[in-house]
Amino acid sequence: MTALIEAPEVPVPDSNGFPPGYFVIRSIACNRNWDVSGDSVEDGTDVILHPEKEPSLVESRRNPDANNQVFYVDTSGALCSRSSGHALDIEGNRVVLRHRRPVSLPYPNSYSHPLPRFKYSPESGQITVEFSCDPAYLPPPAPHSAWQDKVYLLTSVPKRRPRNFLDDASEFLTMNVASPISTIFGAPRISNATPEAVAQVDIDLRENEVIEEERAETEEADDSTDKDRDLRMLRLDKATQNTVGSAARNRRRWEIIQLRNADRRTGPI
Repeated sequence: MTALIEAPEVPVPDSNGFPPGYFVIRSIACNRNWDVSGDSVEDGTDVILHPEKEPSLVESRRNPDANNQVFYVDTSGALCSRSSGHALDIEGNRVVLRHRRPVSLPYPNSYSHPLPRFKYSPESGQITVEFSCDPAYLPPPAPHSAWQDKVYLLTSVPKRRPRNFLDDASEFLTMNVASPISTIFGAPRISNATPEAVAQVDIDLRENEVIEEERAETEEADDSTDKDRDLRMLRLDKATQNTVGSAARNRRRWEIIQLRNADRRTGPI
């Protein structure tokens, strides 16, 4: 009689905090979903934030046209888009689709490199990005370890409505009437530098490093009528990553909503 040989148990791949199967990723701050822009399958296509296209979470009821808002973690641990099957990568500070590429030398480089790991924390609601090499992909002999002292977080970016006549009139009155009067009575002069003026100052910081810590109060508004918002990666010092206001902290929080094969039971069995 032939003895049965048990097959070795295959470990379940790590889903990096995301649920198994398919899911959508929703911004807590702006209530928009991750969305592969234009439902494109091209390499380097941006992942943006867009209003929900399909409210049903039951697979059989969903419109397949909304699959560009659905993601999954594959067996290698890569976060992927359902509509194209391509993995996600970081390009600069943008989340993009990435086609599989051959190895090119010197490895790694901006064209050919290991895919980053996107990791979700249910406790904080944050999505971090973990790299196995310097994401700046500096050519040798430039490599250094400073990148390992950073935390890489994903955030939504607020979008203000365009300035109008009332905004300009209010700024004019503040600068030319209210400020001089307050100075006469001994109050200190208040700086009225606009975000546009501040942007002209030559500060040696990357845009995505300033995006939260230096955001002016006027830039916190997210009142644009545009449907889309930007999804960006922040590069932060580990020691100061939490020294932000509640609005900025909320922009870093995400809700992961798993798709289902059937309706949930709502009554007794």
